[in-house]
Amino acid sequence: MKASSLCFRAAVLFVLAGMIWGLQMAISEDHAAFPAHAHLNLLGWVSLFLFGIYYYLHPSLDRTRLALIQVWIWVAGAVIMAIGVGLVHTGHQAGDPSAAGGSFVVLAAMLMFGWTLFKCERVPAGG
Repeated sequence: MKASSLCFRAAVLFVLAGMIWGLQMAISEDHAAFPAHAHLNLLGWVSLFLFGIYYYLHPSLDRTRLALIQVWIWVAGAVIMAIGVGLVHTGHQAGDPSAAGGSFVVLAAMLMFGWTLFKCERVPAGG
């Protein structure tokens, strides 16, 4: 599987989860988990879709194992962080380690993406 395809598919799953979560909050009139919902949509939908566009526009990277690993790490970090933030904002301080841990996982994935991006930008077009 190409990294862009994984990004686009995961992004759609994240946005559907975010929309369902948003509907649940609206129906219950309990918006305590709004920050987690926002993190899920930003990290899961927006960021993954942007990664997908970048990888799609760079076919030589799109097929690399490093790109796939970066995306999977991002997905795991986004899930862990959203769960942790959701727990914290609904009064469960036990979610703090998940929120913090997920943040570091996402940071690691962004560092991987940045490294890949800067590495790619040094390669002349077409080669």
